[in-house]
Amino acid sequence: MSVPARVVHKRRATITDLPLYYSGHLLKKLATEKDFKKYYTELRGATLFLYKDDTQDTYTEKLDLEKLTSMELESPYQRKTPTIFTLTLHTAEVQLKMDNSDTGEEWRGYILTVVKKMIPCKLQLLPGQMLLLQDALDQERRRKPPTARPPLPPRPSFLVSASPSPPPSPSTPPPKDEPEPSAPEIPTCFFSVTRQEAERMLEANPENGGIILRPSTLANNYALTLRQVMPSGPVMKNYRVTSTKSGFVIELDTAVTVSSLDDVVKYFLEKTEYRLHPYVTSQPYDTRIELSAAPKCVSIASPTPKTVPQAEVAPMKRSKTKAELLPPPANPEGEYVVPDDQCGNHNLKIVQLDGELREVLKLRRENLYTETDKVEVVAYVNQTREKSHSGTAEWAPNSSET
Repeated sequence: MSVPARVVHKRRATITDLPLYYSGHLLKKLATEKDFKKYYTELRGATLFLYKDDTQDTYTEKLDLEKLTSMELESPYQRKTPTIFTLTLHTAEVQLKMDNSDTGEEWRGYILTVVKKMIPCKLQLLPGQMLLLQDALDQERRRKPPTARPPLPPRPSFLVSASPSPPPSPSTPPPKDEPEPSAPEIPTCFFSVTRQEAERMLEANPENGGIILRPSTLANNYALTLRQVMPSGPVMKNYRVTSTKSGFVIELDTAVTVSSLDDVVKYFLEKTEYRLHPYVTSQPYDTRIELSAAPKCVSIASPTPKTVPQAEVAPMKRSKTKAELLPPPANPEGEYVVPDDQCGNHNLKIVQLDGELREVLKLRRENLYTETDKVEVVAYVNQTREKSHSGTAEWAPNSSET
């Protein structure tokens, strides 16, 4: 049962995150080979990924077009004739053949566009195809913006006249345009060990990784040791990496050139479908927390709280309130106040009121005593009657007494 094209496309996208610009069938061969081989090819970014057919999800080979130095056509564009052009890379020359001339023109346009970051002037393409080519160019420019710096402005004339540069002496050699080569960046999986030691490390600690980069027995060269788990069991493999002026060459059946040692490791990760990862030693972790002794100049005891002296404030003179400032009232409380217009009869009024008050008090006192006597007589009569009804009384009160 064939796998759907959508599933195959998703699997290919997991291998690399490069955008897909163009794809199709083409024929490919090296300059040293006689016959072309048919491949299903995808142009992702500036890399050609070659598959055996359109149902294969893992590429067989890839060509890095950023290493392209030239591209030559064997014959100019002609309808209904195959298109053959030669790609000259740093490591080899590759010939690509398309049976359809229109398809070959599209391949040529996309390859030159992603390499030179510009659309070629003379292309035999339709307007719709040119729009798709422009979209691919915009994506590629966003993915890898140009890093070239603009030229510096000319120096001001007064600076040039103030500090003229001395003429170069004949004994002084001319300055070199090319910078001196610097030491390559070393990946984290690099260890200065021999082949036997690297294999023992991978065998003893497979959980730390499966790829070790190490120095080679040849000067200025490197080697890579990896441990793969095959159906028959673990297998150790060693590969040689040669250092050149243009980069590093991985010596395989088809040599591969990369720009750095990190790219060497990345190439092996891609070829093994990321089933391996670089060997990294595990770092130990502490399990105890220890308290260091306090220095002698520092006291551990809690500091005594400082007593803040209270501020001494001079007593303030209490100001008199409004009530104290007012004069006392002219008449004491409880006396009758007579208007000013009746001040002449004041003493007469007091005498008359005093006499009337005494008469009222006398009448109330007599009434109070009379009511008290009546209450006592009624209570005594009631008590006597109760005794007579019970048979204990010897006499009955007269009606006159009641």
